[in-house]
Amino acid sequence: MSLKTRLVFVEGLCVDAAIGIYDYEHGRTQPLIIDAEVTLGLEPITGLKDTFNYELFGLRARDIIAAGHIKLVETFAEDLAQAVLNEAGVRRVHIRVSKPEALSDADKAGCAVTFARD
Repeated sequence: MSLKTRLVFVEGLCVDAAIGIYDYEHGRTQPLIIDAEVTLGLEPITGLKDTFNYELFGLRARDIIAAGHIKLVETFAEDLAQAVLNEAGVRRVHIRVSKPEALSDADKAGCAVTFARD
C-alpha cells in the first residue's frame, strides 16, 4: 500500500470583506464563505514545516481583504488561490468562495477556481 494523495482543507471559513461592484456594496463589508483544498506532495511529513498549515487560508484571505475594496468575488478567489499556490509544498489548490448576500432568493452564490503547478 502506498500514499497516492495528500490534501489539506478548510470548509466554511467566514471572513468579512469590502466586496462588490454595485454602489450599495461600497462602504460596507459582506461575509464571504471559503472552502479550500490544497494538494501537497507525497514527501514524508515529520512536522508542521513539511505540510501546509491550514491557518494560512485565513491569513492569506485577510491579507487580500486588507488591501482594499475588491470588485469581484472571482478576483478574490483567484488572488487567494495564487497566494496559497505560492506556499512551499503546494502542488494544487481549489478555492470555492460563496457570497451569501449576493442573491435574496438563494442561499449563496459565488465561484470556484483551481490552480496547479505545471
